[in-house]
Amino acid sequence: QVQLVESGGGLVQPGGSLRLSCAASGFTLDYYYTGWFRQAPGKEREGVSCISSSDGMTYYTDSVKGRFTISRDNAKNTVYLQMNSLKPEDTAVYYCAADLLACPNPRIFGSWGQGTQVTVSS
Repeated sequence: QVQLVESGGGLVQPGGSLRLSCAASGFTLDYYYTGWFRQAPGKEREGVSCISSSDGMTYYTDSVKGRFTISRDNAKNTVYLQMNSLKPEDTAVYYCAADLLACPNPRIFGSWGQGTQVTVSS
């Protein structure tokens, strides 16, 4: 069974931190580009971050640079998104996705899971 499961979301105050997890089963994430995406109410899904296969190069959308960090633990077959200095505009459902050749394209990727809810509010 090939599956990605997101976890780690929750309710935090502005300036707080969360660490999201994307756990893979049925395949090895080290061979894939793995990305985090989010969708806020009334908005389209957007890419947040991505980590490449093999060399582990990382990419971030401008709005999260310096605040979010993506990483991969090969032993646990899990990709993480450490989110610091959270802002209300970070509120969204966060999803992960994997692609063999490049960072997944959220406009065409069609196998999204349930995601994990992140709410940043006072």
